[in-house]
Amino acid sequence: MSSSSDDEKEIFSVSGPTFLTAVDWNNSHHRRSVAASLVKGVYTLERDRRYHRKGPHALAPPWWEFFHFKLFKLLVDNHDTSYFGAIYEYAPPYPHYHHINYNGQRPPQYVVAFRGTINMPGNRKQDFKLNLHVIINNLKRSTRFQIGLESVCDIIKHVGPSPGSVWLAGHSLGSSIALVLGREMVKQTGAHLETYLFNPPFISPPVGRITNETLKIGLRLVNSVITAGLALAFRVAGGRRSSSNADDQEPDQFTVLSSWVPYLFVNPLDPICSEYAGYFKHREDMESIGAGRIAKIATKHSIGSILTSVTRKKDSSEALHLIPSAHLTINSSRLQSFKEAHGIQQWWRRDLQFEYKSYQYN
Repeated sequence: MSSSSDDEKEIFSVSGPTFLTAVDWNNSHHRRSVAASLVKGVYTLERDRRYHRKGPHALAPPWWEFFHFKLFKLLVDNHDTSYFGAIYEYAPPYPHYHHINYNGQRPPQYVVAFRGTINMPGNRKQDFKLNLHVIINNLKRSTRFQIGLESVCDIIKHVGPSPGSVWLAGHSLGSSIALVLGREMVKQTGAHLETYLFNPPFISPPVGRITNETLKIGLRLVNSVITAGLALAFRVAGGRRSSSNADDQEPDQFTVLSSWVPYLFVNPLDPICSEYAGYFKHREDMESIGAGRIAKIATKHSIGSILTSVTRKKDSSEALHLIPSAHLTINSSRLQSFKEAHGIQQWWRRDLQFEYKSYQYN
């Protein structure tokens, strides 16, 4: 059985952003809150399924209905039959919505949202297996990714690739799925989907949590030099091993991705995602000291992905968690615990302090 505190966190009227009675789609805080709420809806859908909460007892629907969305499709894991994602369709409360002349941002027609890990019997085994896929840079071979990719492609075929019509959103493990889907849509179709990544895992030791600034900078510098050296040694170019001059002339996939700018939301007290802030800042620091060439090579690769490329000849040399550009939001408020720092609830609270920085890869 779930605890009363867990139930309260799943009740929208108790824990959700009920202050958003009128969403301003031009307001980044509003869009962030809506995206996080829809991800929370996926968590609650799965808990409703686990605890057999149906009809009036289901807690999930208010997480999307409050913002005038309806549940369009459930994404179900083939192995444990759990709900790992959901597709929501915007259902405005007024007719002729598509004929309204919006100034700026329009609401999305569809949002594809993915939950993170649920550490409970019945979910734990498959979710942890997916986390292992993330760690070993193998997420594209998972069934959840394949199901998500097929679903997103179907929606794009239906509504077209117009900017803002389809959103991707995810938290933790779910943000890894959303990130890789966003990458693939750029590479396969040229579609730049608006993407919200909450506490996305960064596969690296959390160097940013080291308090000694000199040591921290030194470790990142050494890592960049080693990474760039390995990349050149193994001739990893454009996301795959190169064995000929023809391969070297192929488009650099990292550059292809640079025009896609997802929204990243990280907390420096969360060791799972905190290194994203250091990853982008270090790239700037390297350029400022004249080491931009090393930074350009190192920022595309991880040591792990390069080493696995020695034994795997396809897809493995591409570090799937690395992205060239991002709108980065850092929650600089002092939260009480790791659970809070990694939680989805922080991203719709109004009493927190945020830092914002945009990074554009050139």
